[in-house]
Amino acid sequence: MELIIPIICVLFVGAVVILVASIRIVQEYERGVIFRLGRVQGAKGPGFFFIVPIIDKMVKVDLRTITLDVPAQEAITGDNVTVKVNAVVYFRVVDPVMAIVQIEDYRRATWQIAQTSLRNVIGQSMMDQILQDREQINDTLQHIIDESTEPWGVKVSIVEIKDVELNSTMVRAMARQAEAERERRAKIIQAEGDFQAAQKLSEAARIMNTEPGAMTLRYLQTLVEIGVEQNTTTIFPIPIDIISEFVTAKQKSEAMKASAAKLDEPAADDAS
Repeated sequence: MELIIPIICVLFVGAVVILVASIRIVQEYERGVIFRLGRVQGAKGPGFFFIVPIIDKMVKVDLRTITLDVPAQEAITGDNVTVKVNAVVYFRVVDPVMAIVQIEDYRRATWQIAQTSLRNVIGQSMMDQILQDREQINDTLQHIIDESTEPWGVKVSIVEIKDVELNSTMVRAMARQAEAERERRAKIIQAEGDFQAAQKLSEAARIMNTEPGAMTLRYLQTLVEIGVEQNTTTIFPIPIDIISEFVTAKQKSEAMKASAAKLDEPAADDAS
């Protein structure tokens, strides 16, 4: 009787230890990959379940989206420009069993693939494309990295280039190029403005030519504009009709003198 009680106590303690060792709790964002005698049994969770101690082994896998910061990679673009580019990669595990069985460390492997792919894509792209078509480069990177990580049960959702660092010489060259482009646009805009102004002036001249009094009204309007500025200069416009009469009379007198001179020339020749 004295030996039975210690044995029962030992068995009870052993059962409690085994029970505690067999309890597993997996969070909502996790899955537990079960190995039994080295063979994978699948993924369990989330929640509370039991495993067989010593025989079973469980590895937890986080299913949440992981943010991976890719450090700055120095590369040479397709047009031989040296740049430093860093990026950020968002990925998550979609198959916990493959993420454990197919790859030793899926996080480190994804990180290495992201660095290599970033250098390769930058090396195949032009400088202007990196600066202007960044969305296209991001899509290309996401497609390349996702294809590499798909056999591991890892899905790459987003790849974004964060910053592009150039050397000072290239920055100055791009600044000069931008300045020259702005000057070109300014000259084009000014030339287009001059052309439109010339067209409008030509149309105004044709309209005024059809109405003799339009020019006089324009002169009077100019006097009003000068008076608004409190200018001390006084201008008396002369109607165009009066000037045209004088010009016409002068032209007629000159024509009569010329015709009279022509008539006198034959008479002088006959007298001689």
